[in-house]
Amino acid sequence: MSDMDLDRRVNIDAPRWDQNTYIGRLKYFFNVTNPLYILKTDEDLNKAKELVDKYKSGQPLHGVTLNDVYHAKNVVDSAFHPDTGEKMILFGRMSAQVPMNMIITGCMITFYKSTPAVVFWQWFNQSFNALVNYTNRSGSSEISTEQITKSYVLATSGAVSTAIALNKLAKRAPSVVSRLVPFAAVAAANCINIPLMRYKELEQGLSVVDENNNLLGHSKTAATYGISAVVLSRICMCAPGMILTPFIVEWIERKGVIRRYPWLPAPLQLLLCGVFLTFATPMCCALFPQTYPIAIHKLETEIQENGKKLNPVPLIAYYNKGL
Repeated sequence: MSDMDLDRRVNIDAPRWDQNTYIGRLKYFFNVTNPLYILKTDEDLNKAKELVDKYKSGQPLHGVTLNDVYHAKNVVDSAFHPDTGEKMILFGRMSAQVPMNMIITGCMITFYKSTPAVVFWQWFNQSFNALVNYTNRSGSSEISTEQITKSYVLATSGAVSTAIALNKLAKRAPSVVSRLVPFAAVAAANCINIPLMRYKELEQGLSVVDENNNLLGHSKTAATYGISAVVLSRICMCAPGMILTPFIVEWIERKGVIRRYPWLPAPLQLLLCGVFLTFATPMCCALFPQTYPIAIHKLETEIQENGKKLNPVPLIAYYNKGL
C-alpha cells in the first residue's frame, strides 16, 4: 500500500497485534520498550506526532504506508503521555528502561561488597523507579506528591535495609551468595513500592466490566490480583540479569580469567545485564494481559449480583491490571 486511503484506515490506538496471545503482547512490548526511541530528537518526535494526528483526523497522506504510520505511532507512544499528550521526562519513558536498568543493575551487582556503594545504588534505583512511576502516572487518577514520597521513602528504606542485613548474613557464605543480595533487595523493594503506589486501588477497588464493556462495579479482589501480577512481572524482569550474571561471572572467575584481566568484571556485568534486560523487559511485561480476565464468582457478592441483572449473565469479568 502506498497512498493512505480513507476506506482502508484502521484504529491505530488499538495494539497492532492480538493482545489475547503471549506472542502478540510480546511483539507489542518489544516495540514499546525499544531503546532506540530515546535517540529521537524533539523534531523527530513532533514530526511523528503530526503524522499520527493527520492520520487520525482523516487527512490524505500521499506516499505514506501503513507501516510508516505504525512506526510514527510507536515513536509517539514512546515519548508522549497517553492521557495528557504531554512529552514525558526522557529517563522516565519506557524506551529508557533497558539502558537505565542495565547501568543500575550492573552497578548493583558489581559494587555489592561496599556498604556505601550498596546504599547509593539501592537509593539510585528507587529514585529512578519513582521517576518512572511519576512520569507514567495516570492522567485521570493523579498520584499525589505525598503518595509518591511515602512510596519512595519506604521502598528505599526497605531495599537498603534488606541489602545491608543480607550482606552481613552472607559474609561467611560462598561469594556467589553475596552477589545475589542485590536481587533480594530489589525484589523486596518491588513488594513495597508497587502496592504503596497503587494503594487507592486496593482501598477502593478496580473497575471491572463484562465483555461488552458494561461496568459491573469496583473490585478490591481484582486490584489484589492485578497488583500481584505487576509485582511478579517486575521481579521476573530483573531476575535473569541479577541472578544469571553473578553465576556467569563466578564461573569466569574460577577459570582464572579475572586474574588475567582484573578490569573485566564491571564492563562484562554491564554487557550481560544489557543483553538479559533487552529480552527480559518485553518478555516479562507480556506475561499477563493488560486487560485481565477473571471469573465473576471470584469477585465480590455485589459484582456477582450486578452481573445477574444482565442478559446473558456474564461468567467472566475484565479489568486493567496496570503496568
